[in-house]
Amino acid sequence: MNEKPVQKTADRKPTIIVVILTAFATAFSGSSLNLSVPSIAADFNVSASLVGWLVTVYALSVAAFSVPFGRAADITSRKKILIIGTGIFTACCALSIFAWSFIMLIILRLIQGIGAAMVFSTNTAIIISAFPPNMRGRAIGYSLVGTYVGLSSGPVIGGIMNHQLGWRSIFVLTSILTLAALILAIVRLPAEEPPAKKRPFDLTGNLLFIVFITAFMFGLSQIIGHGIWPFILIAAGLAAGILFVIHEAKEPDPAVQVRLFKDNIGFGLSNLSALLNYATTMALSYLMSIYLQVVAGYSSQTAGFIMVCQPVAMALLSPRMGRLSDRISPFKLSSAGMAVSGAGITGLIFVGPDTSAAVIVAMLLIIGIGFAMFSSPNTNAIMSCVDKKDYGVASSLVSTMRTVGQTVGMVIVTLVVSFHLGSTPLASSDPDVVVKVTHILFIIFAVICAVGVVISLQRGKGK
Repeated sequence: MNEKPVQKTADRKPTIIVVILTAFATAFSGSSLNLSVPSIAADFNVSASLVGWLVTVYALSVAAFSVPFGRAADITSRKKILIIGTGIFTACCALSIFAWSFIMLIILRLIQGIGAAMVFSTNTAIIISAFPPNMRGRAIGYSLVGTYVGLSSGPVIGGIMNHQLGWRSIFVLTSILTLAALILAIVRLPAEEPPAKKRPFDLTGNLLFIVFITAFMFGLSQIIGHGIWPFILIAAGLAAGILFVIHEAKEPDPAVQVRLFKDNIGFGLSNLSALLNYATTMALSYLMSIYLQVVAGYSSQTAGFIMVCQPVAMALLSPRMGRLSDRISPFKLSSAGMAVSGAGITGLIFVGPDTSAAVIVAMLLIIGIGFAMFSSPNTNAIMSCVDKKDYGVASSLVSTMRTVGQTVGMVIVTLVVSFHLGSTPLASSDPDVVVKVTHILFIIFAVICAVGVVISLQRGKGK
C-alpha cells in the first residue's frame, strides 16, 4: 500500500497516543481477568475451570484472526480496520460491564477478541508508517510500551481492581481507554493513500490459517484431563498448517509470504525468538502472583505492587531500546535482552519463603529490562524484513507469535503442576510444594531463554 509522506513530529503525537492506548487495552484485557476467576465464578455460579474460558476464548480469537485482518488492512485501509476493531472492542467492553449471564460474557469475549485482532494487526504498521525508516525502532518502542505493559500489568492491576471494586471495574477501565483512543483515531489519524493496485484477499489461505491456529491452540489449552481429543485437535491443526504452507508457497500474492521463513534467516528466527520470549512472559506473571501470595504470604494487593516494577521497567526502557536498535544491530541487542531476562529468571530459582521483597523486586527489574531490550529490537528486525505494503501481515505475525507463545508457556505450567499435584490447583497447595513446583518451572523458563539466545544469535549468519 502506498503511504503519504511520514508525518511531522507534532503530527505524530495523536498516532502515538492511539497506538499506545489500543495496544495497552487489548493486551491488558487478555491477562487482567486471571485473578478475578473466583469472583466471576461466584457471581455466575459456575466452576472456576469454566471461567477460564473467558481467557481462552479471547486468546483464540486474537490468534486466529490477526493475520486475516492484517492482510485485509494491507489491501484496503489500516486506519479503517483499526477504527472498526477499536469500536468493536469498546462496545464489547461496555456491554460486559452489564453482562447478566455467563454465556453472554463468553460471547462478548469472543467478539472482543476479534476486535483486538483488528487492532493488533494494524497499530504497529500504522505507527511505523508515521516515522521515517531510520526511526522505525523508536516507533516500534512506543507500540510495545502499551503491549508489554498491558500484558505484564494485567494480573497486577486487574487483581487490585477486582479486590477493591469488583471484576466489572476492569471492563470499565478498558472501555474508557479504548473509547478515548477511538475518538482520537477518528478525528486525528491521517488518511492513507489508496493501494497502487488491487490485491487479492487469498480467502483459502486465510481460512486455512484460522483452522490451523484455532485447532492447534485449543488442543494445547485442553491437553490435560481431556483424553485423546486434544491430541486429535493438535494433529488436525498441524495438518491444516501444512496445507496452509503448501497453498501459500504456490499463491502468487499470498496472505503470508511463507518463503520469507526459508529465504530470510533473520525473519524466521526473529519470529521464533519472539514465540520463545512470550512463552515466559505470561507464565512468569502467573507464577509470581501465586508465589508471592502462597509462599511469601502477601495479600493480592501487596503482591500486585511488588510485581508492578517489571512493567514499569519495560515501559520506561522500550522506546529507548527501540531508538538504540535504529543505530546498532537489532539482532545483537535483542539477543542480549533475552540473555538478561534469562539471568533474572535464573535468579528466581533461588528465592524462598525468607527471601526479602527487595531481592524479588531486583530480579523482576532485571527481567523487565531484558524484555525491553528484546521486544522493540526484535520487532524492528522482523518489520525490516518485509516491504511496507506487507506491514499489516508482519505485525499480525508478531501478535500471533505472542499469543501462541503465551499459550505454550501456560501449557508448560499446566503439565508440570499436573505431574506434581494432579488436579489440585497450584494456588491452593502447600507452600513447600509451591516452592518446589515454581523452582522447576523457573529452571525450564531459564533454559527456554538460553535456547532463545542461541537461536537469536544465529540471525547474524544470514540476511
